[in-house]
Amino acid sequence: MSFVLDASVTLAWHFEDEASAEVRSVAHRAFADGVAVPQHWLLEVLSGLLRGERRNRASSAGTDEFVASLQDLSTEIDDLDQDHVISVLLPLARDQRLSLYDATYLELASRRRLPLATLDSSLVRAARAVGVELILGN
Repeated sequence: MSFVLDASVTLAWHFEDEASAEVRSVAHRAFADGVAVPQHWLLEVLSGLLRGERRNRASSAGTDEFVASLQDLSTEIDDLDQDHVISVLLPLARDQRLSLYDATYLELASRRRLPLATLDSSLVRAARAVGVELILGN
């Protein structure tokens, strides 16, 4: 796996007004090399896609097509046990002022020593604070 992928970048691949050359480059790298994601990543992506549909940013057919394309993405899904969530993620989220969901991306990148691809400004700030390499957000 070449990097940790968060939902903000994944969603930017789908929504034209968020896609930049840099975001498209990350998509190409992700599909070529594979990514590591926390267990909640797909739920977070699907939730964002549904919000996009409800705000008329995308059609259900476009969403379905995008979801089908994600099945070609090689993802290594990281699974954390309850003790790790309580003993590591909760303190990290507190220290870095992140949601637990965002802290999972940061912790995964740190633990696996992988760069992180995110467009989330709070996650960018936290990654810099703990020394996690960023692919986007520099």
